[in-house]
Amino acid sequence: MLHIIKNRILKGVVTRHIEPELSVEAESAGLELNALIRKRFGRSLHIREVDTGSCGACESEIIAANNPIYDLQRFGINFVASPRHADALMVTGPVSKNMLIALKKTYDAVPSPKFVITCGDCAFDGGVFKDSYYVEGAVKDIVPVTLHIPGCPPSPLAIIKALLLFLR
Repeated sequence: MLHIIKNRILKGVVTRHIEPELSVEAESAGLELNALIRKRFGRSLHIREVDTGSCGACESEIIAANNPIYDLQRFGINFVASPRHADALMVTGPVSKNMLIALKKTYDAVPSPKFVITCGDCAFDGGVFKDSYYVEGAVKDIVPVTLHIPGCPPSPLAIIKALLLFLR
């Protein structure tokens, strides 16, 4: 117990205040996104996320997009464990040599009609890993990409807005 109190005193407040404007912006974009998803799919949009060799920052932002502030699930976006249950494939990171076959197999397992979303600059063109000896290349060189969400990493709100613009 004393250890916890000591750490709290030494570190201070490590959480940050969330501005109300952010919640309002995320809520309005999310409600519009939900309406477009329901209109286009008649149900929720199911996404299978695949990390093909990233640093983990994009995955952190995707996880943050599912936290109580943004809560993608209430807007009709669900991340699924199996590509066979997915409508879309979201890929992060450059395609490393050991993930090349896995990406192709995952893409093939997603039922048609399907689309691929790249999330982050590394998935688009290799980012900081471009021309590395262990990178096969960008995702678009391996599977057809329909939507790219730019950023290093893209924020949860940027992910929501990109999906919203795509579905419009």
